[in-house]
Amino acid sequence: MSKIDNIHCYSCKKELSIEVETKISLSEECEYCYADLHCCKMCTYYDPKVYNECHETNADRVVEKIKKNFCGYFKLEGSKSEEEKLNEHLSAANALFKD
Repeated sequence: MSKIDNIHCYSCKKELSIEVETKISLSEECEYCYADLHCCKMCTYYDPKVYNECHETNADRVVEKIKKNFCGYFKLEGSKSEEEKLNEHLSAANALFKD
């Protein structure tokens, strides 16, 4: 098993030491506050600014974003700093206008 770096709980914001092979289990909880980790708020596709709060357009609607769910598109999100997020957005925008 390998450790996923830079993962923070959405609830308590503490860094987690999670060891997984490929996917996080449905029953996985935060080691500090026991919040569900296989939930929308811990997913790469979660975004409160888009329709259904999910970038995966084929995903079924999940009402409770902090509860564990059976979404097949779930992908654990590593935390990124605001600067890293900004750089990713700038790179994506620059790629649109590249010759």
